[in-house]
Amino acid sequence: MSRHVQPVPDIDDPYAGDPLLRSWLARQLGVAGHAAAQGRLTALAADVVGPLRVAHADAEAHPPTLVRYDPWGARVDRIDTSAGWQAQRAAAARHAVVALPYLESARGTWGAAARVVQHALLHLYGPESATFSCPVAMADGAAALLSTPEVDPQVRDAWLPRLISPDPDTAIVSGQWMTESQGGSDLSRTTTLGRPAADGSWRLSGEKWFCSAADAAMAVALARPEGAGRGSRVLAPFLVPRYAVDSPLAGVTAAPHGPAPGVVVRRLKDKLGTRALPTAEIGLRDAYALPLGDPTVPGLVRAMTLVVVTRVHNASAAASGMRRGLAYARAYARSRHVAGGPLADNPLHRATLGALAVDAAGAFALAGHAFALLGRVEVGADPAAAAELRVVAPLAKLATGRLAVAAAAEYGEAFGGAGYVEDTGVPRLLRDAQVLPIWEGTTNVLALDVLRAVTREDAGAPLLRRLAGAVDLARPLAPALADTLATVAGELRVTLDEVAADPAAVAVLAGARGLALRMAYALATALLVEHAGWGDEQAEVAARLWARRWLRHEDISADAHHHLDLLC
Repeated sequence: MSRHVQPVPDIDDPYAGDPLLRSWLARQLGVAGHAAAQGRLTALAADVVGPLRVAHADAEAHPPTLVRYDPWGARVDRIDTSAGWQAQRAAAARHAVVALPYLESARGTWGAAARVVQHALLHLYGPESATFSCPVAMADGAAALLSTPEVDPQVRDAWLPRLISPDPDTAIVSGQWMTESQGGSDLSRTTTLGRPAADGSWRLSGEKWFCSAADAAMAVALARPEGAGRGSRVLAPFLVPRYAVDSPLAGVTAAPHGPAPGVVVRRLKDKLGTRALPTAEIGLRDAYALPLGDPTVPGLVRAMTLVVVTRVHNASAAASGMRRGLAYARAYARSRHVAGGPLADNPLHRATLGALAVDAAGAFALAGHAFALLGRVEVGADPAAAAELRVVAPLAKLATGRLAVAAAAEYGEAFGGAGYVEDTGVPRLLRDAQVLPIWEGTTNVLALDVLRAVTREDAGAPLLRRLAGAVDLARPLAPALADTLATVAGELRVTLDEVAADPAAVAVLAGARGLALRMAYALATALLVEHAGWGDEQAEVAARLWARRWLRHEDISADAHHHLDLLC
């Protein structure tokens, strides 16, 4: 009797095979703008299904290692990474995944919508980047921070061109050294101290507990300037070169010569997922640093420029991972036979995949909208976009992170036993997804951030306006959907008024998570309705099923089964 070997699932081209992505770009960019982006997107998609998939597997199979000493006993704290990780680094630069929204040519072509094109690139690149999408996010955040007018032009000119270079030989990425073991998300407990040096640079001393992309050429670190006092507002961001250089202001050389004095890698983290990504505990002992803005002026608000960017990247990673996992699960279902027929024809399995497709569509809309707003803030200095982004960034991040974990668990289950075997690559979907609700703020931390935004900055108002517009759009398309949105908008208006009346009430604080998720689910519905109003049938079906699933908590199994092919 011959031994059965299950065919390896082969997925479609991630750009050509994603109708929602393509129609979203057509709407956001226009016909000419989408045509101008197609070359980039097609080239990246070809790399993703070819060499980058191989690089991804290599980086996962060969995680980073820490070399503390050279052969003669000198402390080097070198982090060695695989050829696959280096291939991902080169591809991120070559395809301008970080650089695009900063390039004058891109802004000339797409204006504020250059961020929309970047989101599409990330949607293709992220799921099989071995989580190099994380240093990409931090490099983008660092570039945004360095682009602000408060930063010394000498520092900007030395480092920003390297962060946004599309040349793999010169491009660098950034780490992010924010948290400390005693504080975690409570930045007010930061003990890393910064003191000025005679040459205008600073020296940092402290212990940083979770430093991702620890092999990056630079990092942005938070420290308490000497004499600044307590609390978190006074913390300031600093640029710390990771390697010793002849002239730190000139940026790193192509071949860094040794670790920067005062930077000690305590250990690499042994994490549940993101195993190819070097994450470390780092000690600072009078480490050389460059202030990003005036350290005598409370600087946490400056650091939030970086955090907003990394939060929207987090949402993109969640949405793109959900979409790619769905593609793999569907491909497996087509090749797997059960009960006398293809698994892809089984009504229950189709219903399960259909519900996952609805979730993926909602997550994509939230992430895409956040990037569009970010572009309008950066290029047009649009105050309305800035006000909306203040609440959309945390909402998109918290909702998509939770959706991604739930979806990844379903994708593992969709493969049966193969989904539990490491060398199939499927378990990685769940391991890597679990970081998404944690990094850049847990669900509860972000829910409280949403509360602060709606009470201090009236950040709920833009959301309510968008919901009102979506109600009007939905009336001729789907009256029941319009009624649901109108009801939810009314409930949210009442709740937000109650929050504003007594933001410190126990009931308000205890209910922050539920409120934030309700706001995010309503926003996703509105965004899908807007896309449906433009003429996308897939978005219309997704909006109706999303609203039933997440706003009305109904069973959508029968319709999800019926519409699976359209939703994918």
